[in-house]
Amino acid sequence: MNAHFFNVLLIVILVVSFDVQALSPHYYDHSCPQADHIVTNAVKKAMSNDKTVPAALLRMHFHDCFVRGCDGSVLLDSKGKNKAEKDGPPNISLHAFYVIDNAKKALEEQCPGIVSCADILSLAARDAVALSGGPTWAVPKGRKDGRISKAIETRQLPAPTFNISQLRQNFGQRGLSMHDLVVLSGGHTLGFAHCSSFQNRLHNFNTQKEVDPTLNPSFAASLEGVCPAHNTVKNAGSTLDGTVSSFDNIYYRMLMQGKSLFSSDEALLAVPSTKKLVAKYASSNEEFERAFVKSMIKMSSISGNGNEVRLNCRRVR
Repeated sequence: MNAHFFNVLLIVILVVSFDVQALSPHYYDHSCPQADHIVTNAVKKAMSNDKTVPAALLRMHFHDCFVRGCDGSVLLDSKGKNKAEKDGPPNISLHAFYVIDNAKKALEEQCPGIVSCADILSLAARDAVALSGGPTWAVPKGRKDGRISKAIETRQLPAPTFNISQLRQNFGQRGLSMHDLVVLSGGHTLGFAHCSSFQNRLHNFNTQKEVDPTLNPSFAASLEGVCPAHNTVKNAGSTLDGTVSSFDNIYYRMLMQGKSLFSSDEALLAVPSTKKLVAKYASSNEEFERAFVKSMIKMSSISGNGNEVRLNCRRVR
């Protein structure tokens, strides 16, 4: 019995140690030393033609890691009867997959069969932040690509309508803390949201109020002008903060002024601990950037079930 327990314990220790050691900033130092540079060039080129690319890549990486871990499964195309993650309801608006394709093509020419699609996406998300004026960091690498991608599993993603309890549970299931929740929400400094993501706060909010009373009245009025109750404009919406293409702490400042878009943003002010963090990052961009790097590395290290390096990021071999 004791021997059996020891063997089980040893296996657990080995598995945990492997997970901790699997990712390293130096993973491609010898096999593909130009990996970071090649991905950065692909992101730069795309950004020069489309200012929405950074937000798209950051969101894509987040959505990848929150479903099956960071295994590049969000990149796979639907095939036959299988509807892939990218075609799930929360991911319909994801775009800029071509940036990952271009980086992969360049990497395959330089060092074939070496760099995983999951690592490319993690590097691209880092570049999206850094090239938008935010911090940079050494990305731990060594992720493997998964073969399974199911649209139905995108229901695991945190919804913009979530309250603080739902957010706590969703992030906690992935080993992320409430601190990580507040910090990673700061990624909303980049990007755009369609009306459908926040119309619940503008129309029929509850039985007593038509509009969410936590919204700044003038801000709510401006949103209602863009997103009327029976909106028919397909791509109508709003930027997530006042500096849509700059990575900064304006998101937190707007949140404290009642000018956030999502219920899940406003939820960060619902409890003292997260509200205090919002105030902290609203007052210091440097503090936010330091915290963001730590939480991004933690999130991008969520273990996936991948075991291969795909030659084409959109399909398995």
